[in-house]
Amino acid sequence: MKRSIYSLVLLCSIMSSVNAQLKNTSSNVKVAIDLLNVKEDKVIVTVCPPKITSNVVLYQLPKIVPGTYSADNYGQFIEGFRAFDAKGNELNVTKSDINSWKIVNARKLTKITYAVNDTYDIEKGEGHGKGDVFSPAGTNIEEGKNFMVNTHGFVGYFPGLLSTPYQVTITHPEALWGATSMQDTDDSKTKDVFYTSRYAELVENPIMYSKPNYSSFTVNGMQILLSVYASNGTITAESILPEVKDVMTAQKTFLGSFDTTKKYSILLYLCDLSKADARGFGALEHPTATTVVMPEVMGREQLVETLKDVISHEFFHIVTPLTIHSKEIQDFDFNNPKMSKHLWLYEGVTEYFANLFQVNQGLISEDAFYKRLNDKIEHAKAYNDTLPFTIMSTNVLEDPYKDQYTNVYEKGALIAMCLDLIIRDKSNGKNGILDLMQKLSVAYGSKRAFTDDELFDKITALTFPEVGTFLANYVAGSKSINYDDYFARVGVTRTSVKVPEAKFSLSLDQSKNELMIDPNSKTTAFMKALDLRAGDIIKAFNGINYDTTTISELSTKSKEWKDGDAITVKIIRDGTEQLLTGKVGLYYENIEGYQATDLTKETLKNAWLKG
Repeated sequence: MKRSIYSLVLLCSIMSSVNAQLKNTSSNVKVAIDLLNVKEDKVIVTVCPPKITSNVVLYQLPKIVPGTYSADNYGQFIEGFRAFDAKGNELNVTKSDINSWKIVNARKLTKITYAVNDTYDIEKGEGHGKGDVFSPAGTNIEEGKNFMVNTHGFVGYFPGLLSTPYQVTITHPEALWGATSMQDTDDSKTKDVFYTSRYAELVENPIMYSKPNYSSFTVNGMQILLSVYASNGTITAESILPEVKDVMTAQKTFLGSFDTTKKYSILLYLCDLSKADARGFGALEHPTATTVVMPEVMGREQLVETLKDVISHEFFHIVTPLTIHSKEIQDFDFNNPKMSKHLWLYEGVTEYFANLFQVNQGLISEDAFYKRLNDKIEHAKAYNDTLPFTIMSTNVLEDPYKDQYTNVYEKGALIAMCLDLIIRDKSNGKNGILDLMQKLSVAYGSKRAFTDDELFDKITALTFPEVGTFLANYVAGSKSINYDDYFARVGVTRTSVKVPEAKFSLSLDQSKNELMIDPNSKTTAFMKALDLRAGDIIKAFNGINYDTTTISELSTKSKEWKDGDAITVKIIRDGTEQLLTGKVGLYYENIEGYQATDLTKETLKNAWLKG
């Protein structure tokens, strides 16, 4: 990203083409985003507010947006901020903080202009909360190729006008199409016009502009749009559509009558690891969309397997917090947020559903589901088990609590599992946690928020006293959960499980298009049988060449190799090409896990997994 400042002459010349239509006499906040005239990797934004009645007004970009739980300060990407009256005279502007600009003589304000830098160019891969904006919540400006318009990175708000409708006009190259769940109200091939009822709705509607690479399908009355930007063009929407369709169909079937959106968009950005590009892989949920960022080098097979879990998690956010949520979520403060106590609900229940539905719909086996839960138990041990989740959630933006946040995907999901098992046990298998979410959606819903302190009492009233006791002891309290006790209710017990050791671990050199046995990896039974060593560059297995573009094919093929099979591998070691021959050697180790062992509770177990 280039951070040079526009000269006055250049800025004004760029603005002249987009400002003529923005003289605002309505009650809307009118915004123009110019994707046609990109200069030095920056996009010009013009904002025309309705009549301002105070002498001083603030304009702010968000410090934080819902679903990220980290201060990203989008104001840091704004340059050349200027304010004008109706005659084009410049008004006095001072920067109050990294995200805020104070405008004096604001009664005369008719127009604001500024330039926006993108976030992808400066990501270093250090991680969200450690200097990088989480890529699915970030922005991309790649002239003529791609614009990831997470709207909170381009458009700000006036604190007193958060409930004012927005009209956003985006001019763009004719060759680029904007994928979004919003409705474009303009027929032009180079201009899109979107309306939202308030700023928060705009923030929840990302748009990805790129050359058309999309597909759509309908599941139970919901239209699903899958749009893909692949930097090197190796992945198309059509090529991954079957797996995405299977997952989304299964999710809709699992949710049953749960009320959901009529249109849902999946915006998938596949980055290029060989250049300055996005480095934060994952997804960010919205009520009608999710933005996903993954490395294109993964290849199709590995990508679709990863997408199954990622899309599953983000889609289930339509249950919570997008339908069921507290007042802190409903009236989110983008610069001074007050966090809710209930991350266990927003992220934990969502992560649990993302795994439960897969066994429920036959996408994974029971044993695979138990392994996932056991992995979460093991991963949760890395966190402070006595820290109440409600306290961590309330203070998640601060030290030392923010380092405990990712436990919502481990212990948070296990909390949801325990609640599910209690409800199944007490209702003789009739109900589970999904039934509870359906009841909460009726009691509250997307337009009516609960207060943090009332939620546990409401859940207890809708279920059983034991549920309330569990919430008090293990979510609001500091007691450690004995998960074995809850598994035992459905006849699942801890036991020794035989699993195969990994064959080898690879590292990728994107610049050389090479695969290498990870220099830091241990020698596995497979490597020992072939005399493979850490640091060997892999060229081929059994005469089939592999590189960074075909790593997913290698991953798929390696699953077919059985103990004792003849195998050859071409490598480069110390600059010399060698051909190693031998037989596949595999090692199986026993680890602690879970299995269904008590047949007397088979009916209750089936109600849990298949009900």
